[in-house]
Amino acid sequence: MNLAEGRRADGGPPPTGSLPLRSHSPFAAEAAEGVRQAQALPPDHTQAILEVTKEVAGVLKSSGCPFALVGSVAVYAYGIPVRLQHDTDFVVRREDAEKVTDLLRERGIEVVDPPEDWLVKARKDGEQIDLIFALAGRPVTTELLDRAPTLPVDSVHMPVIEPTDLMTGRLAALSEHHCDYGPLLPVARGLRERVDWDLVRRDTADRPMAAAFLYLLELLDVIPPHDGQAEGGRSDE
Repeated sequence: MNLAEGRRADGGPPPTGSLPLRSHSPFAAEAAEGVRQAQALPPDHTQAILEVTKEVAGVLKSSGCPFALVGSVAVYAYGIPVRLQHDTDFVVRREDAEKVTDLLRERGIEVVDPPEDWLVKARKDGEQIDLIFALAGRPVTTELLDRAPTLPVDSVHMPVIEPTDLMTGRLAALSEHHCDYGPLLPVARGLRERVDWDLVRRDTADRPMAAAFLYLLELLDVIPPHDGQAEGGRSDE
């Protein structure tokens, strides 16, 4: 058998049961790594993240510090079907970070200080936790947290970022280096009746990627067309 060509030297088909040659392509290596990472996830990753979310929320409640759930788990809390695969995110005020992280450590939750100065990372039972002080460069304020309604998250009630703030934060985070509209479309469709889109436009008026996404929503008839130039923004942010 001619191994270099992956077939019999006489030109016939390879023997039945022969194994395919291993590819040395970097793309094949990346694909294999993706498969390994997917296999490493627990069978019920969504529930694992929800369990950690509930535990962290309990710690934050006991701290007496204002907070709110954000990110994909907040989207889940609003009844939008999303697959939770990465982490759970909370917003807290920067001045409360030390108190909150001390309480997390007391509960046996590992706290990690990342190089970024706008969040603290933690880990529990293999799940990642982000405590965020700024959303897309904008500091987390008492006003932002006061707007968060209390919702049940897998039977545990906790503050969840208000839908307009949720959408504004997601759009403001878009950039030339990270601009994936795919995950945002079902969120926008699911929240469209609960979002003040004019306010989103004003608060993201300086973000070209956000403006492009809002225009896409208009073309898809998710939101009504907008007339006029977006100006200003929230006075309390």
